[in-house]
Parts: sequence; C-alpha cells; structure tokens
Amino acid sequence: MKIAIVSTHPPGKGSLTEYGYHFIRFLRTKTENVSEIILLLDELPAGEKYEFGQEPGQVPVSVHVCWKFGAMNNALRIRQTVLETKPDVVLFNIQFASFAGGKVAATLGLLAPWLVRSSGFKTAVLLHNIMETVNLKQAGFGGNPVIETVIRLFGNMVTRFILQANLVAVTIPKYVEILEAKYHANNVLLAPHGSFEETNREMPSAVPAGPPNIMTFGKFGTYKKVEVLVEAFERLLPDHPTAKLVIAGTDNPNVKGYLDGIRDKYARVPNITFTGYVSEEQVPIIFGDSWVVVFPYTSTTGSSGVLHQAGGYGKPVVLPRLGDLEQLVIEEGYEGEFFEPESPESLAEAICRVIDHPERMMEMGSVNFMAATGLPITEVVDWYLIHFEQLLKK
Repeated sequence: MKIAIVSTHPPGKGSLTEYGYHFIRFLRTKTENVSEIILLLDELPAGEKYEFGQEPGQVPVSVHVCWKFGAMNNALRIRQTVLETKPDVVLFNIQFASFAGGKVAATLGLLAPWLVRSSGFKTAVLLHNIMETVNLKQAGFGGNPVIETVIRLFGNMVTRFILQANLVAVTIPKYVEILEAKYHANNVLLAPHGSFEETNREMPSAVPAGPPNIMTFGKFGTYKKVEVLVEAFERLLPDHPTAKLVIAGTDNPNVKGYLDGIRDKYARVPNITFTGYVSEEQVPIIFGDSWVVVFPYTSTTGSSGVLHQAGGYGKPVVLPRLGDLEQLVIEEGYEGEFFEPESPESLAEAICRVIDHPERMMEMGSVNFMAATGLPITEVVDWYLIHFEQLLKK
C-alpha cells in the first residue's frame, strides 16, 4: 500500500507531533504491507526542515509540505497534494484544533477528509477529540455563550463532514457511543492508543537519585494550565525544600507568551525549571529524572499521549478528577493519585501522597508501566493496516 498521512511531525511543534512521530516511526518498519509513506506535513518556521533518513529495511518516505497552521486553504492544498501523489489510503492524525487556532480556519481545515474522500480516495481519520466533550472556553475557543453556541453548531456540522470518511477511529469508548448515538455513525471504531516506546524498555528499579522531581509535560495555556501546579508546589516546599518542579514544553499556539507570564508571576517561587521545547532525544531524560508526572488540566480534549509516555517510563501520575482522564486511567489499567481540579491544596496533598512513599511510588509506576507497554504502538500500526486492507477490498 501507498499510505499518505496528514499530521504534524517534529521538529514542528503543533499538537499531536509526538503521536505522529511514533506512528510514522513504526509504520516505516512495515515493509511487507507498505510500499511508500507519503507525509503531508505543515510548514515549519524559517530555517527548520524535516529530515527522514533512509535505512535498510525501512519503507521509503516522501515529504510534501502542503498546509500551514492558521491558513484558510489547508483543505484545498491537502486535496491537491493527494491528487498529485495518488496514495491508496489517506490517514488524518487530527483533533479539532489541528489546522488553526482561529474558528474559521480551523473549521475549513477540518473539511480536508471530506474533500479527499469526495475526490475518490479511501480516507481514515484518527480523531483525538470530539466537540461534544471539549470545554470551549478553557480550550481557547469560547468567549461568550452566544459564540460558544455558534461554535457548537459549526462543530456538529464539521463532525458530520468528518464522519464522511471511510473510517473514523477514536481512542475513548465514550466517543464511540456519542458519535453513534448522536450522528448515527456506523463507521466509527474504538482504536487502541498504544505505547510510544519499544517493548524492550525496562521498568526503573529505583526512585531516581537526588531531590524529589515533579514534572509536567505539554503545550500550556488553554485547558492545560500550570498556575494550580506552581501554587501546589509552593505549598509543599516547606516540607520538601529541595524539591524541583520541571515545566516541560511550550505555549499552546492559541496562547502565545503564557509560560513567560507564569515565570514572571511566580518569580518568588524557587526551584522551578522551564525547559522550553523538548526534542524527541530529550524526552527519555525528562521522564527518566522525574519522580512523578502531574497533569494540571482544567478539562480534557481527548486521550492523553503524555499519560502513555509516563507509563512507558514507569512513572506514577497525579491527575484531576475529570471525566475523560479518569475514565481512560481506569479502562486502560493505569493507576494514579487524583486531585480536585483547580485546587492547589488538593494537588499538593496528592503529590505528597506519591513522593513521601517510595514503595507506593514504585508500585504505581510498575502498574502504569505494564499498562503502557502491554500494547506497543507497532501493534497499533498493524491494527490500522488491517483496516486499510479491508477498505481497499470494498
């Protein structure tokens, strides 16, 4: 099969770059099923470029930079590139804000799967969130009730267009139920998320050396906000004066300057490190040094790749009591300490329940390691290939 993939990819810093990177990394090993991978990627800042070396035993990759975050014509450009490259199947690795932060451009970009399907190509969408479960205000799209209502209406319309794809995969059971009940969809499947790392990774044998290292990872400023974490960290410092807080990642594209504002606002709080963008090579170090991974979310917009990464490195996690995350933790076999969203006191207590008990920390890490490595992403890629082959037979 010639498979085209619409996604973000490092060194790009858009949403879902990690998932795109690892999915493509393992898809390149499937030489028995795949003859070529056609990557339809977004434009990079000046001076940056995509690099894909060709090694023996790998599927060849061609890169086509054919869309730009925030542009109005992304769907048309993607369709044109598909027409030129003629893949057998096109996979979209997307969520509702993949193509833009602005409402109009985001909506127009999400018409791309429908346009490609209408042009005669088999299409599959890996949809990481759905509009029905997104808190628009906290995700950076809401302003007032009228605007939110309009966005919901357009979101419903766009969802119907997305569901015109041959196959729509989601990673949370509730999403399947909503799409089938509300839209009467019969082409939605529950897809495994998978672990990003190879199965030969070993569970850490001890707590990392040094003072307690509390880490959070992501793109911050919308529903991922670190104020509650910094204030919780400040509360636990008197009892843990050597503890470190590592805020790993960047601003969400919708909230430029957010982390700079946090750095200024909490300049009084010691022992905080802002890493900035974390390259794939640095990810094992960031996770390996951490004692616990915290999710300072005020709402969720889908499954969490960071949760799977934390599990893959054998780390305990601290999460808010929010529907999607808590449901994901339970259903996929993870274990975590929970806190009340936006409560620094509750979060500080949850973190201390982990870092004050090394045996408990290792036990939670072991449970999460088993959950994360039980289904490596290479097997998830096989799952998609099986469904792609079925699509091509129809």
